[in-house]
Amino acid sequence: MQTTYSISVSPFSNMPIKTEPGELSVTNPVALTQYQIIRRNGAVVSFEPNKIAVAMMKAFLAVHGAQGAASASVRETVEELTQAVIRALLRSRPAGGTFHIEDVQDQVELGLMRGGHHEIARAYVLYREKRTQERAQKMVHHTPAAPLLHAIDKGQRVVLDLGRLQGIISDACSGLGADVNPEPIMAETLRNLYDGVPMDEVYKASVLAARTLIEKDPDYTYATARLLFHTIAKEILGEDVAQADMPQAYADYFPQFIKRGIEHELLDEKLQQFDLVRLAGALKAERDLQFDYLGLQTLYDRYFLHIGKQRIELPQAFFMRVAMGLALNEIDREARAIEFYEVMSSFDFMSSTPTLFNSGTLRSQLSSCYLTTVPDDLDGIYEAIKENALLSKFAGGLGNDWTRVRALGSHIKGTNGESQGVVPFLKVVNDTAVAVNQGGKRKGAVCTYLETWHLDIEEFLELRKNTGDDRRRTHDMNTANWIPDLFMRRVMEKGEWTLFSPNNVPDLHDKFGIAFEQAYVAYEEKAARGEIKPSRTVQASDLWRKMLTMLFETGHPWITFKDACNVRSPQQHVGVVHSSNLCTEITLNTSNTETAVCNLGSVNLLQHLKDGELDHTKLQKTITTAMRMLDNVIDINYYAVKKARDSNLRHRPVGLGLMGFQDSLYELRIPYASEAAVQFADESMEAICYYAYQASTELARERGQYSSYKGSLWDQGILPIDTLDRLAHERGGYVEVDRTSTLNWDALRQKITQHGMRNSNCVAIAPTATISNIIGVDASIEPCFGNLSVKSNLSGEFTIINSYLVRDLKRLGLWDDVMVMDLKHFDGS
Repeated sequence: MQTTYSISVSPFSNMPIKTEPGELSVTNPVALTQYQIIRRNGAVVSFEPNKIAVAMMKAFLAVHGAQGAASASVRETVEELTQAVIRALLRSRPAGGTFHIEDVQDQVELGLMRGGHHEIARAYVLYREKRTQERAQKMVHHTPAAPLLHAIDKGQRVVLDLGRLQGIISDACSGLGADVNPEPIMAETLRNLYDGVPMDEVYKASVLAARTLIEKDPDYTYATARLLFHTIAKEILGEDVAQADMPQAYADYFPQFIKRGIEHELLDEKLQQFDLVRLAGALKAERDLQFDYLGLQTLYDRYFLHIGKQRIELPQAFFMRVAMGLALNEIDREARAIEFYEVMSSFDFMSSTPTLFNSGTLRSQLSSCYLTTVPDDLDGIYEAIKENALLSKFAGGLGNDWTRVRALGSHIKGTNGESQGVVPFLKVVNDTAVAVNQGGKRKGAVCTYLETWHLDIEEFLELRKNTGDDRRRTHDMNTANWIPDLFMRRVMEKGEWTLFSPNNVPDLHDKFGIAFEQAYVAYEEKAARGEIKPSRTVQASDLWRKMLTMLFETGHPWITFKDACNVRSPQQHVGVVHSSNLCTEITLNTSNTETAVCNLGSVNLLQHLKDGELDHTKLQKTITTAMRMLDNVIDINYYAVKKARDSNLRHRPVGLGLMGFQDSLYELRIPYASEAAVQFADESMEAICYYAYQASTELARERGQYSSYKGSLWDQGILPIDTLDRLAHERGGYVEVDRTSTLNWDALRQKITQHGMRNSNCVAIAPTATISNIIGVDASIEPCFGNLSVKSNLSGEFTIINSYLVRDLKRLGLWDDVMVMDLKHFDGS
């Protein structure tokens, strides 16, 4: 939802400042009193946004003259640029704080450049430089003594101990190389202090000072994280603790943390049954130093447990808490908890966000994805919407199949009326996702799927448009096409495509492949004879063109293929895959009695390289532990909906994925768009799949097969790698995939034949959008977004720089401030 600041930002207009969706929301002028400006003389004054607009207008006046600058277009441009600058400033201090005047002017300069006003920006830069020189000249003749700064510490006014502050900053930079120096951090910190500053603000100022240098050298992100950790540790432990003393501090703090969490009804009281002293001794304080700034800030803002607004969880305690929650049902709980802690705290593997949020808590909803199919009756429709709300409440992402709901204009027998179709219900789904967020920690998210022959498909394609009747738009919900292969064949043949209401073709949604084609053609023949109404015939290529047009314009609906998902599903004997999930990596069967669930986690591929190649020994060890963790999620999980519990316990699907693929290519010096990258992708994914299946069959030997194993493709000796041939048969070709393998799949087949499988599904490449931030690698299998970019989220703005590029440019002697400015000018490319 877009919100506004109800203030005038300049003397030129009364236009309010608008925030973008997901940005800091300030709804009244009082909120701006949380912000102050530090002038160059150290004085602290109130934040007055209109002065930014004045500065902008003066810059335009200097270039265009009074007459040109007075034009309506320039005034409008100044308004837009001013709003952008203020948004950027407030994002950098979401909870309020101070800006140095130079920081504000830096943002003005950046805003002018980003807006393409390079001539204006140049004039502004030259003006700033001139004023800097004038001030420097004055300082030559009059150099005042450095002011004595006081700070407010625990209610007492004391002289600020600059030596101690310098020591904290120096410790943060220790071991990060010759290019990470404490001096500029100290200088920038002092520039942002004022007499009488609260001590907490002093430490925050050091963090903000360090983060401004990340663009100069990416290793400053680790210095920034260490300074942030110092503030977190002080908040939680109540005192300054040097990094060298953190092992003992953790040992003393951890048992008390668990006890306190239980007392405040945050943690499951079963955690008290662990040997807390043994677990505290296993915590590795030095691993706090491996976080980058974005990773640690993300954990602090969204993952650490808190009482009121005070955090009570330190990073290593966080990982151990998650590990304990996953080891509750293990025989040797402490040993398994330490094993799970090791793979997470070392960044070898990371559980999904719901698991990190809720493991070990009173409501341990640990699963990531829920898939439902919505029936064609009012009770079932609103029951499905209620399920969405309950599942979203505890941090689940949602995928809904709406294909069975009858189309606009279809007859309703009970009322002798006509249906309003799918779209009005989807509006309710959209608003429910907005109203019920995920555990109060991230926005609710849902994706709805509709099969391509549905009579409402054309209106469905337009749901995310910004024009048209807003009552038939869903601006916050994701949408996806569920496309049968027959439609694509008609597109290639430039044939016709018939649209039906599902109540007139009730079996079509449950058929796929050759069976679907036979049934669909039969229904087309009936429609041609006028036996099925309503129906409509369109050109398949026109509908496909509209799909692509909407995808280009709005990013929706996504493209997913029904037949490939069903033909290759190992669970065909117990149901049909009616849709994918929120992020399109899961394909599980759904029905009126089963809500599909998937439990996710991802391997950090970068951590599994050795001597320029994949470290199979370490990868197998990590995956064996990870699969055990994911399998434990199924039994420990809190189920808000009975249908989800029944499905999860019956089929036990898990989704092991990966992240850091781009980082691995950088490390191996392989271009992303190359045959070598394809080869590495094939090799790494084969290994991940092989070790995941192997781990699942070992778990089956230890714990037993999943309930619906008999009759599955696994039971028939058909592995996912073998189903490519089945898909080629159903399609009549069109499966150009390399079938070569490097591992002993026959031996694995024999083992599965002997022991079965513990999990119906084992592998899924999830987006890892947030957990990749935590460990500081590129998400999933995605390429690097840009060499220098800014990532904005609810925690503020974070400079992201390609450290591998910087490493190479340093080696060539090309990394300097000019290169940084060039990267900014060319948007990081």
